[in-house]
Amino acid sequence: MAGADRQMFWLLVRRALRMKLARILVVFAALTVGAAIVCAMAAVYFDINAKMSRELRTFGANFYVGPGDSGGLLDEDTFNRLVAEAPPGLVSAATPYLYGTVRTELQKVVLAGVNFEGLRPLSAYWQVDGDWISVNFDDRNAMLGVKLAAQLETGVGREIILTRDTERKKLRVKGIVEAGDTTDSLLIVNLPVAQEWLRLPGKISHALLRVDNGQGQAEVWAKQLRQEYPELDIKPIRRVSAAEGQVLEKIKGLMGLVALVILVLSTLCVNTTLTAIVNERATEFALQKALGARHSGIVLQIVAETALTASAAMVSGGALGFVLAQILGQAVFASSIEFRAPVLPLTVVLSLLVALIAVILPIRRAVQMEPARILKGE
Repeated sequence: MAGADRQMFWLLVRRALRMKLARILVVFAALTVGAAIVCAMAAVYFDINAKMSRELRTFGANFYVGPGDSGGLLDEDTFNRLVAEAPPGLVSAATPYLYGTVRTELQKVVLAGVNFEGLRPLSAYWQVDGDWISVNFDDRNAMLGVKLAAQLETGVGREIILTRDTERKKLRVKGIVEAGDTTDSLLIVNLPVAQEWLRLPGKISHALLRVDNGQGQAEVWAKQLRQEYPELDIKPIRRVSAAEGQVLEKIKGLMGLVALVILVLSTLCVNTTLTAIVNERATEFALQKALGARHSGIVLQIVAETALTASAAMVSGGALGFVLAQILGQAVFASSIEFRAPVLPLTVVLSLLVALIAVILPIRRAVQMEPARILKGE
């Protein structure tokens, strides 16, 4: 394209954008909305695994490790080795459990030994009156289930005395737990305390873990562990782990559907508006053809006008999408959404695709115009 032709080309483009400003603004608005929705949904989509995994942790453990068919107890060292060999980042929390019956001054109770540092993130749904035991070497404090506390007529800050033959052990009640399950009837202490008092050093009944399952990793890891530890009963807790994957897929599918609907509506709106613009400029295009303009020149002019509008819409839509993503993040996850690398390229590609599809029919309409008929006023 020669210098004079290039100047004329951009003059016609600027004139078209200025003279049809009202309709161009409609195209701009439609493309902006489309870009904003795509950007926001893409940002949430790519960040949702981390966010949903964090939210679903409040459901509790999703992985079980216990003794095999022979029953009995499990070596604590075996469990520790299993967790230590897990892929980095796969296990977010874990605790062994050791159960047994002990006697207090008032009655027999079920004792549960746990790792409190691992238990707490697994039990975010617990309602605790008082405080959690914060370290795994605390041998002076205990936590009580709410039902057991009522039976023993005790509360936070008071003492429970375990008895064994002539031995006695005082435990201060640091917190009362209400979990809505069998935990409400347990006396919960650190694992070393339970192992010592039950005379079961180095033993555990089973273990519960929280495993990242956004992509079905729990089942894969369980299959691997069954091969390495055939004597153990190893399995995902499907009620939780399956729910995690299903919820993620459903939410992602819903977001994809919303984005698709918005893009289709944006395409139709842009197509209709551009067709109206081409019809209003029929005389202009006919005159250009009569003066020797080629079809490629007409096509390039319409594409340039649409591309400029789409570029501006992508910038404003991207900024609006970022704000919308943060609003969604705060409303759903109470945290900000991190922008992942694919978000912007995906927004650009889909926005340009919408503009390209929308401009096809208007271009075809402009190319098929017959200058003689239009200039005669037919």
